[in-house]
Amino acid sequence: MPPLRHAIVLQVRQLVGGTGDDTVERNRADTGFFGPDSACWKVHGDFASMMVGGITALLVQMLHPGALAGVWDHSNFRQDMQGRLKRTARFIAGTTYGDRREAQGYIDHVRTIHGRVKGTLPDGTPYSADDPDLLTWVHVAEVSSFLAAYLRYKDPDFPPSEQDRYYRETAEIARRLGATDVPESRAEVEAYFRAVRPQLRYDHRTKEVARALLSQQAPTPAAGPAMTLAFDAAKDLLPDWAARLHGFRLSAPRRAAARLGVRALGRTLRWALVNSAEARARRRAAELAAAQAAA
Repeated sequence: MPPLRHAIVLQVRQLVGGTGDDTVERNRADTGFFGPDSACWKVHGDFASMMVGGITALLVQMLHPGALAGVWDHSNFRQDMQGRLKRTARFIAGTTYGDRREAQGYIDHVRTIHGRVKGTLPDGTPYSADDPDLLTWVHVAEVSSFLAAYLRYKDPDFPPSEQDRYYRETAEIARRLGATDVPESRAEVEAYFRAVRPQLRYDHRTKEVARALLSQQAPTPAAGPAMTLAFDAAKDLLPDWAARLHGFRLSAPRRAAARLGVRALGRTLRWALVNSAEARARRRAAELAAAQAAA
């Protein structure tokens, strides 16, 4: 591997964890819940857009009082926000590219954790992380952000039918986690956000959690500029109503700089990450297909 490519790969591993080892992929028994022709393999395979979309998703999620309370009451977010990002990245990769047994293992692990996350909101309302409505909120905020980032930074011509297919596919993971009434199309997602927006809030706790997220130090100095770009791009990607609640106001030059910077970063990362989770999963899918054809 060329030295520059190797250096970039190491930076990415510092950021999201993982080793890039093919051992797990070689032992996979199938191509998982979706397979190599799925929309979610494409959307989740672009690291730059997933990084931006993941930060945007957290900023949207924390606007819901129940989601915010789970983070505030049950996590060490001030010191371990980077750990949270790594765990989320592993969950997305495992449920997207893992075989069915591996993907379900990630889901079962999260459900076990959710069973312990419960409490009371400041107004006295009880909350629980395994509440189906709250799970739907977290899911929709996440996948809509991933798709928005993919459209902006990877493939703006991704067909509307494929966008709807992405929502249908990823709804399977949400339901397995316990969510109900999960939107499965762009129209349903838009309607869902309109319906839930009156429940959203921004207060001093939201401000502190957002500050903890957006002030995270890069794992290495070399990754600092990329993290700064990602934070600005994530704010820029927010729906207008979410940006207003957070009070984010990026100037036009700063928005333009973030978009140009992330597009350039994306090209570099696609060149470097030739052994990404998606690439390894596609190699294994080809091996399984060849074995089935020879049987």
